[in-house]
Formats: sequence, C-alpha cells, structure tokens
Amino acid sequence: MPHRVVVLALDGALPFELGIPQRIFGRSLGTGSGGRGRKLYDVVTCSIRPPGPVRTDADFSVLVEHGPEALATADTVVVPASYELGPVFEEGRLTEELAAALALVRPGTRMVSICTGSYVLAAAGYLDGRPATTHWSSADHFQRIFPQVRVDPDVLFIDDGDVLTSAGVAAGIDLCLHLVRRDHGAAVANEIARRTVVPPHRDGGQAQYIHRPLPEPQFATTTAARAWALARLERPILLRDMAEQEAMSVRTFTRRFREEVGISPGQWLTQQRVERARQLLESTDLSIDQVARAAGFGTATSLRQHLQTALGVPPSAYRRTFRTSADTVR
Repeated sequence: MPHRVVVLALDGALPFELGIPQRIFGRSLGTGSGGRGRKLYDVVTCSIRPPGPVRTDADFSVLVEHGPEALATADTVVVPASYELGPVFEEGRLTEELAAALALVRPGTRMVSICTGSYVLAAAGYLDGRPATTHWSSADHFQRIFPQVRVDPDVLFIDDGDVLTSAGVAAGIDLCLHLVRRDHGAAVANEIARRTVVPPHRDGGQAQYIHRPLPEPQFATTTAARAWALARLERPILLRDMAEQEAMSVRTFTRRFREEVGISPGQWLTQQRVERARQLLESTDLSIDQVARAAGFGTATSLRQHLQTALGVPPSAYRRTFRTSADTVR
C-alpha cells in the first residue's frame, strides 16, 4: 500500500504551503522495474472539523472532504502554516478541538511541519527537548513561547527522525523532497524536482535567506564557476580555480558565492560530491572505490566518512537500501 500522507488544513491556512505536500508526494512514482509508475504516496487533506470549507488567508476558502478521523490513518502527518492559530501562537496551547484531532494520530506516525505549522507540533509536545526550526521572522517568538524546544532559526529544515520541521514557503518544498529522497532515493526525488521545476536538493543546514541582499544586476554571478565545477567533480578543485572562472579574487568570489548560495564554496562542493555518489550508488554497479573516485572523494575511506556525516549510513548500506527500493517499490 502507498505510504499515507495526511495534510492538516487549519483555518487561516496559506494556500501555497497547503498545496506543497500534494504537489510533491502526490506526484511521486516508482522508477524500478518492479514498480515503475506506481504511486508511492496516498495524500489526503483533512480538517479538525467534519468535512466542509476551511478559510485560507486569501480571498477564498477550500472545501476539505475529510474530517479529523483521517489523522488516524496517517503514516505521515503534515501541518502547513496558518495565520489563525489563536492560543497556539499566543500561549503555546492547543484548542480543545485541535487537541482532540491530534489525539487520533497513532504512536510512531511521522510528524512534519511547514513554516509556522511548527507551533502546532510544539504545542502538542512533539518538539519537547528536540531541535526544530520555523520561519526566521517567528523564531524569537517561537523560542519564547516554547523554551523547551531547541530552536535553530538559520536552517531550511531539520530532520530529527520521526519529527521534521521546516522554515517558510519554499523550504517546505525542500523538506518534502528530502522525505521522498529519504524514503525512495535520489532518482525518484530528482524526477519530482524536474517535474516541479525546482532544485532537486538543498541541504537542510543551508541558511535561510535572512537580510541577504541579491547581487546588483551589473555584477557577475558565480553560476559559471558552479557549472564548471559540476562538470569535473571527479578532479581536485581548488577555491582559486573556481574564482578564476569568474575572473574574481578568492575573497570576492567567496563572499559572492555565499550571498548567492547561502553556504561556502567548500561546503557546496562536498554537497555536490555526496549527491553524485548517491546517484552512482543507486544507479550503477561501480565498486565503492570507483564511486569514490568518480564523485571526487578520491578514496573509499573519504567517501565513507562524508556519506556517514551527511546521511548517517556507509555507502554499502545506502546502496542496499536504495538499489532495492528502485526495483521493488516499498
């Protein structure tokens, strides 16, 4: 059976965030010979009341066809942002209606928030003693209301196993793609990203774009340097080599790169090499040593260290998991 994702639509919902889970999970299809084209997720939207209209922050309501009982069927619950959280936002307290709905969620269900949906998870106790994020503009208030939560306001999303939180708007797309990647591997997630016309992967630790002005139009960007590096990831790449592609000094290039990408060139290169290694582990029969060289890590030891840091698993375990799921949809 497809993994069931239940999206909780609350009054004051932001239509964009409300539609993200359906757009990402609802379009996820198997790629392997045993399940090509098969739906990987079953996505339904529910209210905390019987089926009916739910107000949004726009000039229209949405007609939700499922009541709170749908939460009892969820493998994953997603709580998008809402501008009408009332005592949840003001006091960190669930309303009786919302508490009764969340009480239907089965133990062990994966809980996910988009933007200020994190307030709901925190008020329900899911984030006690755990790391979490939310939209940067609400981070200070969120920490005051929920001092028991370890708030990180500077990241796109946080994966804490069975509880995941994201920053605002587009970070919700990043988090949902991350979950598809975690569940079914890079090939499935990359295909969804292509269909959605978004980047296939932005690491959760990447900074939110807070008070980070865009480069002036007349200035050169670092796009050419990134394309140049991606074409030769298997070779040694020095910072000065990348800077030379844009005819910039190393100092100027490093500053411009961080302004545009949100992380340092070195961090970005490591992310791209990890991504290349993942793709090769999933889609080829290359040995671990060959994958390490092709991804630019040089040795199997270096690949193991980086993959363990990024994903928490060694290359052989990653390959077993996702080569299997590519052939027989989980």
